Amino acid sequence: MTKRKAWYVNPGSLSNLKLVEEPLSMPSGRQVLVQVRAIGLNFADVFSVKGLYKAAPKEAFVPGLEFAGEVIATGPEVSRFKKGDAVIGVTRFGAYASHILHSEDYLNPLPEGWNFEEGASYPVQALTAYYALVKLGDLQEGMTVLIHSAAGGVGTFANRIAKKYGAYTIGTVSRPEKVAYCREEGYDKVIVRAKNFGQQLDEALGDRPLRLVMECIGGKVLAEAWQRLASQGRMIVYGAARYTNTGDKPNYLRLMWQYFTRPKIDPQAMTHRNVGILGFNLIYLYGQIETMRQQLSELEQLNLGKPRVGHRLPFEELPEALRLFQSGKTTGKVVLQIA
Repeated sequence: MTKRKAWYVNPGSLSNLKLVEEPLSMPSGRQVLVQVRAIGLNFADVFSVKGLYKAAPKEAFVPGLEFAGEVIATGPEVSRFKKGDAVIGVTRFGAYASHILHSEDYLNPLPEGWNFEEGASYPVQALTAYYALVKLGDLQEGMTVLIHSAAGGVGTFANRIAKKYGAYTIGTVSRPEKVAYCREEGYDKVIVRAKNFGQQLDEALGDRPLRLVMECIGGKVLAEAWQRLASQGRMIVYGAARYTNTGDKPNYLRLMWQYFTRPKIDPQAMTHRNVGILGFNLIYLYGQIETMRQQLSELEQLNLGKPRVGHRLPFEELPEALRLFQSGKTTGKVVLQIA
């Protein structure tokens, strides 16, 4: 038996996060004990800590969806890993910890030449972008693709994937200082979202038909893109950043107003325009292990390059890291490091 440190939260506020030391059993069966070296942060983490994520537990739990580290022990039935192997992994929550006891099914080798921070920046972002664009969006050569939060982890991989398929990409960001990052990543056009977003999108599109939208903002931004979606176009919804705020707790009055003023889309109208909208939660793939492993293999074949880690903070500063993450001031991936 070993001991670990883990961040627990009673959902509702970032200030409820508590670092706890607790015993952890040695692995059995096909379990692997990983000493965590880096943890990737995601928007789902912010929503789950604040009690706004339906898939998250309602009572005290350890948040976090992805990590990288070193195998320090294995169960007797483990066949894919041995002590000392560097791995990346995904969890259905539970990643905010110094050690993780996990099935080998949810682990993969750390790619050669990658550090732990890069490894912890990869699985959730890459899978989200790939599943949205390729599996749901039917990404094809020559398509015009609109990608929101273009300078974030998902946006970075979404653009790289789209470019591999020969698509024309338009990225949107919340701040002018993120434009340079997007240009470095090869976006064809970059929009700094403003109140006249519809006009901005028209100018960026020109005569190009909008075929595919990676939607994670909501509200008017969603509505404006939906109105401009061309025949046979698809909008893939995987988040709603407008519902977050910069405080430790949700602003419930603001949330109620946003909910009741959200865009209303008529399914019958889709038949006249020949367009569609699909939504997904990546947690779904966690229960479809063979599908997830297959898609990770397909991603590997695309050779997308290393993730871009934009911000590194110590494990002990998790609350500050989440506050930074939700501020909208970050580019690339935000990662926790464990010495």
